[in-house]
Amino acid sequence: MPTADRAAEVAAFFDGARLTMARHLAGLRKSDLAALIEKSPTAVGGWESGAKRPTAATVAQLALSLAVEPGFFAIRPDDIAALSTTPHFRSLRSTSQLARDQAYAYGQLAVDIAGSLERHVEFPEPNVPNFPVTVTSPDDDGPERAARLVREQWGMEDGPAGHLVRLLENHGLLVVFSPPQAATVDAYSFDSRLRPVVILNPIKRDYYRQRFDVAHELGHLVMHGDAEPGGRAVEDQAHRFAAELLMPAEQIRDHLPMSMGGNAWRSLARLKEQWGVSIQALLYRARWLGRLSDVSYRNAMTTISTRGWRRDEPGLITVIEQPSLLPRAVELLAQEGIEDTILIEQCRVPPDLFRVVTSRTPESGGLHALPTTQRAGSRVVSLLGQRPHIEVGHPGV
Repeated sequence: MPTADRAAEVAAFFDGARLTMARHLAGLRKSDLAALIEKSPTAVGGWESGAKRPTAATVAQLALSLAVEPGFFAIRPDDIAALSTTPHFRSLRSTSQLARDQAYAYGQLAVDIAGSLERHVEFPEPNVPNFPVTVTSPDDDGPERAARLVREQWGMEDGPAGHLVRLLENHGLLVVFSPPQAATVDAYSFDSRLRPVVILNPIKRDYYRQRFDVAHELGHLVMHGDAEPGGRAVEDQAHRFAAELLMPAEQIRDHLPMSMGGNAWRSLARLKEQWGVSIQALLYRARWLGRLSDVSYRNAMTTISTRGWRRDEPGLITVIEQPSLLPRAVELLAQEGIEDTILIEQCRVPPDLFRVVTSRTPESGGLHALPTTQRAGSRVVSLLGQRPHIEVGHPGV
């Protein structure tokens, strides 16, 4: 169907929430988008809120400027944005609102794609225990009890947790990598009410640290459905949940070192491979459980820094855990003769972004990774492909 005809069709079924999602994916403020299409920010706000409906010509203009098909703006069976909770981001201060909006929109798009694939493939029903904890009592053992509840309800045997990403997917959680362009945002999670979501950082290539990230985000979903995201108490509780889930106190306490002399480092290296956690996590666990004194812990962490292990610990496992729910669904459908081009048309999302969301790893998708210097910067890059150049640094609306 010609773009003009599709734009006319979509104008009658225009969903303002989809425009907001596209704008956020593009990393734009309302004023930036208004400048792109030579309209007012008030007009953009009106279309997004549903107070006004854009003309067919404007829909075509919006689609061209944001690098999406006009069908992207069409009403969906579910309003993902309205059904989603506020995400838990780790570093609110160092992550701009623009970057957070983009990350959240990406997660919502992943839910949208999963919902579309579910018309063809049956996914596990979401089964995440609900164990709210109070954030005003830091000494309460709620996070530890929540982790033990998950182990019990999910039938986890004593000992190290197995493939953690697969465990979450088997219980109905959606786990995907974010695209390389959004690598400055660490792992985050939210509950879409359709399916809980965990988004992983695409450049953290550490098997041990990634497992802790996954457990940390699971902790938010189990404990913090009603808690305000981003607070230190909330983040500390998620850390404690992850520690208990991956290193249950009753099972690991007696194996942790009581001092850093003798064979302590060798023992930690062995425990690391056995339990699938970093040495830093083991040291923190040893201090939390009273095995290591504060002084011994600080000295050990100084040694970690001196050896350059803060971000690059040695370890035997070099392949990270990968999601399989969406990739496997696409593979199964391909075997039945339903190619991804058909699925992309059904989802009405940019092909490259579809392939990133449904990839086992970010590299197998179509979006190109940015040079490291750009990743380290604070600039938000569009996830929707090329668009006319504008300056996005001025105050937004």
